[in-house]
Amino acid sequence: MKVPFHKPYITDAEILSVTELMRTGWLTAGSRTIDFENEFKGYIGCANAVSVNSATAALHLSLAAIGIQEGDEVLVPAVTFAATAEVVRYFNAWPVFVDVERETHLIDVKKIEEKITGRTRAIIPVHYAGQPCDMDEIRSIARSRRLYVVEDAAHSLPAWYRGMKIGTLGDITCFSFYATKTLTTGEGGMLCTGSTEWARRAAVLRLHGISRDTWERANSGRFWQYDVVEVGYKYNTTDIASAIGIEQLKKLELMWNMRVRIAERYTAAFRDRDELFLYLVKPDRVSSWYLYPLDLNLESLTIGRDQFIEEMRSRGVVLSVHFTPLYEFSYYKNMGYTAAGYDNSRWVYERTMSLPIFPGMTDGEIDYVIESVFDVLKNTKR
Repeated sequence: MKVPFHKPYITDAEILSVTELMRTGWLTAGSRTIDFENEFKGYIGCANAVSVNSATAALHLSLAAIGIQEGDEVLVPAVTFAATAEVVRYFNAWPVFVDVERETHLIDVKKIEEKITGRTRAIIPVHYAGQPCDMDEIRSIARSRRLYVVEDAAHSLPAWYRGMKIGTLGDITCFSFYATKTLTTGEGGMLCTGSTEWARRAAVLRLHGISRDTWERANSGRFWQYDVVEVGYKYNTTDIASAIGIEQLKKLELMWNMRVRIAERYTAAFRDRDELFLYLVKPDRVSSWYLYPLDLNLESLTIGRDQFIEEMRSRGVVLSVHFTPLYEFSYYKNMGYTAAGYDNSRWVYERTMSLPIFPGMTDGEIDYVIESVFDVLKNTKR
């Protein structure tokens, strides 16, 4: 049997929606995009939702909205995708890495204060694997130090923190609709905020800094007339993507429940294995289970993480790693960043791997993943 790392959960509803849209002749951002934004903010419970073509774009526009400038500092977890820190560098500002917790891979709130300086302007907590960060503590620190909180929620749709839905807690929250995400439009993202001012600026910046978007101008008397109010970007989504997103949103919690069931199967199977460390989800929050991380107890095995993944691949099961710590990349090494002070990040990176978890995964596929893990453990146990 072969089990991929991910398969998108696409049904006839998405196909029909896109087909109907294409017959209208309007493909770029228009009425479907407006509908998607409205339905998304209704689901999240936020005041404003601005659609873009990636979570990276959402993060970039968020930092622009809050006024990040050259020389500012923004705190990010050391273990995250490259985009979280990359967008800080767009402003010639400085990402400051914070170590993570071993059990959750989330930013360690106990280590945030020591990283704050007079140049710190914001914190970007990353809800790793779909589990919300310690938002009460993060928001308390941010309030006391007059910092903004921009949530990287690329993994966490839907997720809840102490009964509150992610997308309603920070100053701005950024979601991803990439091909592997819990809701996909192929490529895409959404910026959610309670600030109408920030939302309006993000909406202008996403399309070249033009004062009125294409749909607004197409429905006015002089559609060719517009003003460029500041230098912007080409970050808008399309009605094609939005048509997919609307249908995906309708079954978001159905797909989430499928993920929860798979995670429960994995946890029940691996709970009593000394060779493994289970990923901890804290009891006051609910994960989207975008990822199912599993950490190896290397002291109990004769092989390392990379070889374990290769052993799984030889059995037809594709695993992945989330993520290489940012300080390991040449770009940051060349700027003077080092591994010093990130002991937990190093521990996580050496041990963690992500198992396949996706809606539509069959019982046979789940069983085979579990059996394959057991088989590798049996053959490599000390």
